[in-house]
Amino acid sequence: MIQTRELFQLTLKVPSIVDLGQTPKGIRKIARVTGGEFHGERIKGTVHEGPGGDWMLLRPDGVLNLDVRITLETDDHQLIFMSYQGVRHGPQEVMDRLGRGESVDPKEYYFRMVPSFETSSEKYAWLNKIVCVATGRRDASGPTYHVYEVL
Repeated sequence: MIQTRELFQLTLKVPSIVDLGQTPKGIRKIARVTGGEFHGERIKGTVHEGPGGDWMLLRPDGVLNLDVRITLETDDHQLIFMSYQGVRHGPQEVMDRLGRGESVDPKEYYFRMVPSFETSSEKYAWLNKIVCVATGRRDASGPTYHVYEVL
């Protein structure tokens, strides 16, 4: 049985999404991350305004692939590169409501990620050595994630 413990909650600001349209791989969209915050028992801080973003791909089967890269800065001024891949999908009417920016109960759709970290900080070097999973929720201003360390 897999055991986890909460690492932090992460909220991102995503003011706009650029739609590149249909590509050979699917519908490509790019979201710019302009900030945010994270907080947990062992680590907290803010998300740098940039560069950072999500290179999304809406597949023909309706699954949205996420490819996110952001920079975290802890409250004690240590920098951490965070990247994650994930998927979001659900019934078409639920995905349409999310697309319009409506508030949707996260129980109505599947939104999961696999985050990883890189840092040169001695204090947070333990992040370089762990495996994480996350669940997400999409609000009009951007996503919120609950990130868990796999023990």
